[in-house]
Amino acid sequence: MAKILIIKLGAKGDVVRTLPILLGIKEKHPDSKIYWLTKPSSEEIVKTSPYLDKVVILPYSFKEKFDILYNFDIEEEASTLAKDIEAAKKYGFCSENGFISAFNLASEYYLSTLFDDEIKKSNKKTYQEMMFEVAELPYKKQHHPIYLDEKDKKYADNFAKENNINTIKLIGIHMGSGKRWPSKAWAEEKVKEFIKKAKEKCYEILLFGGPDEIEKHEKLTKELESEGIKVYRNNPENTDREFFSLVNLCKTLVCSDSFALHVSLALKKPTITLFFCTSPNEVEDYGLSKKIISPLLYDFFPEKQDQFSEELVNSISAEQVLNEVRKIMN
Repeated sequence: MAKILIIKLGAKGDVVRTLPILLGIKEKHPDSKIYWLTKPSSEEIVKTSPYLDKVVILPYSFKEKFDILYNFDIEEEASTLAKDIEAAKKYGFCSENGFISAFNLASEYYLSTLFDDEIKKSNKKTYQEMMFEVAELPYKKQHHPIYLDEKDKKYADNFAKENNINTIKLIGIHMGSGKRWPSKAWAEEKVKEFIKKAKEKCYEILLFGGPDEIEKHEKLTKELESEGIKVYRNNPENTDREFFSLVNLCKTLVCSDSFALHVSLALKKPTITLFFCTSPNEVEDYGLSKKIISPLLYDFFPEKQDQFSEELVNSISAEQVLNEVRKIMN
């Protein structure tokens, strides 16, 4: 039996979209025992997979030997661990004198997309395709669902009942973004305009956010309430599983290129994704997502994607997004 270790620490959205690699590994190594090393913040996500035998949380302490190691993370902590952990065969990334390098030739293309703007701009491969390439596994658009248990489903059902929500007409909106790409999220006024137009069409709105969005969402909901418009909000302190269950409650999700996008696609939800400064080509949508791409995207991507632009975040109209929602909901 092959003993396999996967290392993937990074952002939670990246963890979700790396899960399909498990299907590729099991196809090639059906008689295998798979470990996944990650951060505590991603433990809930990784534990949803039925293909794992053990989830290992940092700090890493055991000294087992593996037959195969896959490191899909370029973080210093991950790449240093990958170099030090004993394994007969290694794929992915390691750290050499403080610099990221590749264990295998097939991993070098993904690294080039991170450090060469021209390659990044011209790349047509999805993230999943590149990770399968890193692992030297055949890519067949394998889809790894997020599996909800009865507790998760009950949480969502109770939320809908307590708020008297008509879920048949429910649109989820998640426009959060990290500080790394300040122009990743739709302009607040555009979100507000979209909500008002959607409510005119008798749709219900569930606004998703975490601790970083509390102030912004309170301001938005108060402004809408002053105009007689009711929207719902998730608890910003939701666990990941609670968040998953509420996304699953929606008929469609409108979001930026974010954690919510990858969750929605894993749940096989029709998803409308707005791209302002990140690559639409790298998102594997499994035929579930309508990608709305800003006409200004390539004025900023990738060289200036870390800059904020008022014009950029306002470059997709509320009407354009609503038209796509109506195609899904009707």
